[in-house]
Amino acid sequence: MLGYHAVSDGWPSEYSVTPSRLKGQLESLLRRGYRAMTFGDALGTPLSSKTVAITFDDGFRSVVERALPVLSDLGLPATVFAVTNAVGNETPMDCVGLDEWLGGPFEDELQSMSWAELEQLARAGWEIGSHTRTHSVLTDLDDAALLGELRGSREKCEQQTGRPCRSLAYPYGSFDDRVVRAARHAGYKAAATFGGRFHLSDPLRSPRVAVFRSDRPFRFKLKVSPWTRRLRASSVVPALAEKRPAIGRLGRRP
Repeated sequence: MLGYHAVSDGWPSEYSVTPSRLKGQLESLLRRGYRAMTFGDALGTPLSSKTVAITFDDGFRSVVERALPVLSDLGLPATVFAVTNAVGNETPMDCVGLDEWLGGPFEDELQSMSWAELEQLARAGWEIGSHTRTHSVLTDLDDAALLGELRGSREKCEQQTGRPCRSLAYPYGSFDDRVVRAARHAGYKAAATFGGRFHLSDPLRSPRVAVFRSDRPFRFKLKVSPWTRRLRASSVVPALAEKRPAIGRLGRRP
């Protein structure tokens, strides 16, 4: 499972990949015999299968403008996890780790999609999942606020798209046992994070491979290799620690 954020030629953020690099990465997987599925569908496949789930966190407009054409040309579906309170807003998204770009020449890259644009993705076969209502650090919230973030965003997605919303991505990859219980109580069947071992027995703790702007072809090939996948699934060998860009005042992943 691959975790992307934004797609841009010019924006130098580590969380933004260029369209050409995105295309090259996905073509390399297709040449190796992988087939793409949405995040929710891919969780039902065995670890050994050549299946890839392509996901985009935050719901930036660049995904529909620049990622959708690439994936459509390749005939691939994907999943986008939207911050529901940001969808359709005219102001840029403000979250820890990307707030350094506010007020600068790349501020427009923080613009969220509209519900009509999310519907465009859904019509193209994409899954629309939740990234909570406000992109809060879920482990910092009390029980009532936590459930409000989770349930409120799922219900908003279903209301606006007319489709079930059963998948979630934890903002900043931050979760614990309490957050997992709340996600299950809120009606989610699967949830995505970053790093750590593959928890095949619990779809609400599903790690992804984070893809960054600095991932050159060799590093990407290493990240998605069967050897790396087996290592991260092992209960004997410690999980690989992914390189995390140290950006933002807390160094958190959006």
